Amino acid sequence: MRTIGHFIDNKPVAPASGRYAPVFDPATGRQPARVGLASEAEVDAAVAAARAAFVSWRATPLARRTAPLFRYRELLDARRDELARLITAEHGKVHADALGEVARGLEIVELACGIPQHLKGQLSTQVSSGVDVASIRQPLGVVAGITPFNFPAMVPLWMFPLAIACGNTFVLKPSEKDPSAALRLVELAAEAGFPEGVLNAVNGDKAAVDRLVAHPDVAAVSFVGSTPVARAIQRGAVEHGKRVQALGGAKNHMLVLPDADLDVAADNAINAAYGSAGERCMAVSVVVAVGDIGDALVARIAERAAALRIGPGSDPDSEMGPLITAEHRAKVASYVASGRAQGAEVVVDGTRYTVPGHEEGFFLGVSLLDHVTPGMDAYREEIFGPVLCVVRAGSYEEGLELINSSRWGNGTAVFTRDGGAARRFQLEVEAGMVGVNVPIPVPVGHHSFGGWKDSLFGDQHIYGEDGVRFYTRGKVITTRWPDPEDGGINLGFPSGH
Repeated sequence: MRTIGHFIDNKPVAPASGRYAPVFDPATGRQPARVGLASEAEVDAAVAAARAAFVSWRATPLARRTAPLFRYRELLDARRDELARLITAEHGKVHADALGEVARGLEIVELACGIPQHLKGQLSTQVSSGVDVASIRQPLGVVAGITPFNFPAMVPLWMFPLAIACGNTFVLKPSEKDPSAALRLVELAAEAGFPEGVLNAVNGDKAAVDRLVAHPDVAAVSFVGSTPVARAIQRGAVEHGKRVQALGGAKNHMLVLPDADLDVAADNAINAAYGSAGERCMAVSVVVAVGDIGDALVARIAERAAALRIGPGSDPDSEMGPLITAEHRAKVASYVASGRAQGAEVVVDGTRYTVPGHEEGFFLGVSLLDHVTPGMDAYREEIFGPVLCVVRAGSYEEGLELINSSRWGNGTAVFTRDGGAARRFQLEVEAGMVGVNVPIPVPVGHHSFGGWKDSLFGDQHIYGEDGVRFYTRGKVITTRWPDPEDGGINLGFPSGH
């Protein structure tokens, strides 16, 4: 069985703690590898390497700092297929979806390549007699990234390229469920020419996370995952005086108004709810049907759901792969059962779905629940799987209130032909990312990703301009160069005269 270790100082490091976690192939249920779970000493070694590298890396000129980023971008582009196969092998998502994940991560590498534009600073001259004021941004030091299983390549790429471009050094702790893609990203960074210690990866579980959050040499922590863990990481980071951006869970709603094209809405509901087996924080998990369109919309969604091809991610005919673990499959299926017990109509039940020849794989068919109400478990909790709930609303106002009452505020969408209604929705809805006839409104790289309410803990969203601000801190420099004719003593308060 293959053993997966760490990568520190541009070298692979064998795990030494004696603790391991299984790494499964979700399509077969077999365990081809195990990953070493870092001890506190192993985490400390990664942080020490990053701390030592920071001294020279922060002083590296921008042109030399971005040179390996350009090479890294070319390496990732050339190895898209390799990375996608690693993702599929351990996460289970279909190959096309994995390729899309790599492409979205590449956007942030390209953003990082242009970091000189984002670090220009500001200058005001002659703010007082002979006085100039400049605002600059400088790196923080060692920063850590803790990333989830559902996007094992994209989310790390949302973090470390920008952090490193800003002059920081980085310790990555990927998910122990599917660590190989993230580890390969770090190996390729060394190949691209990043100096030793600038980017390190340490695999582990909660013990590694806790040590990174508490470590006195870690200046900031970036996290993407569930809401309870995001909240805990924020509290721990603040307690230890660290900057933190912690992106949590979601319950994303798609509001369908009576004038919408129902075929387009149904297509997009299918794509957004069941893509990547629903294991993404931007998945649409609730469709709010406004007015009398509910029956017609549900019929269209059910018809399309029945035609989906579910199978191994490596099969080019598959449109949806398995879930990440057997335990998660059972948890997701339980929401269909509880929905039925609590009064929802189970229009499509995928809980007994099997793939011939892959009976031990972690497959689950898609499910569609209609007439869901806010008191049901399937509505109140984040399912993170291929279960779509339909809620009926009598009016736009009722639908908006339903969305705004949610404790999450990650992403949302409205489907309509009415520009006025769309404009009103984008201003009134309480969510960080809004789509108008776009079901998954993930921003492009030069904008920032993040939600509101229980979907975000910390002040800054991830990547884009917020990412640059998060990974740097401001400094204001006031300068006066004395004129040879100036002189004398003045104990008065400085003024602009």
